[in-house]
Amino acid sequence: MIREAIQYIVELGKTDIHYENGQSFSTGRLHLIEEPTASKLQVRSLSGLVDYLKSDFDDDGQIMIQVNSPTRVSAFKQLNSDRNREYLIDAEAMIPEFYFEEWYDPESFNIKLQSTFVKNEDRDIVLKVVGNIREEDVKSVGDNGVSQSVTAKVGIAQVGQVEVPNPVLLKPYRTFVEVEQPASDFIFRMQNGPRCAFFEADGGKWKLEAMRNIREYLEKELEQKINDKKIVVIS
Repeated sequence: MIREAIQYIVELGKTDIHYENGQSFSTGRLHLIEEPTASKLQVRSLSGLVDYLKSDFDDDGQIMIQVNSPTRVSAFKQLNSDRNREYLIDAEAMIPEFYFEEWYDPESFNIKLQSTFVKNEDRDIVLKVVGNIREEDVKSVGDNGVSQSVTAKVGIAQVGQVEVPNPVLLKPYRTFVEVEQPASDFIFRMQNGPRCAFFEADGGKWKLEAMRNIREYLEKELEQKINDKKIVVIS
């Protein structure tokens, strides 16, 4: 009995290949011993990725760069014998934190506007409104469904009704700092409290612009290697 059991176990470890109707069949599961690939580098800027690729540190063939999103770019080699890609380096953008469609008190909103948005005319208008709100009078907010007005300081010792601009064209930091930050429309709303919030209003169009800006930056910085057919950039 023990002998038969041992023989059965031995038989389980054997794998046979059978050929039927032009196809190959195995009596057991086969595990491919794959060609080894290196672990990829991780950087937090486009300049870091460019510096690596210009160094030719691991250069042994053509490289493709893919702009995956406004915050991620990767570089990889051609398919190996196992039809796998070897990823050389990933660049992940460091983006300052701002939550759209969430309400902030005026002080926090003021700080976020100055620290996470590129300075432009509309940003300064919103800053002026938010920075001069009289808390005790915010209950007198007026709203026609599109624009709003709040009681705010309009002079050294005066208060008056100030219209809240809508929509506003802003440039939040949403992609790599080496490229131009895309501008897009936002709905600026206020609530009693007082509280302020931005709501995105461009349908995500900014993402395509950001990815195009990244691709143009890479094509300019790596122009020589692209011309020599050593690097291809896609998005």
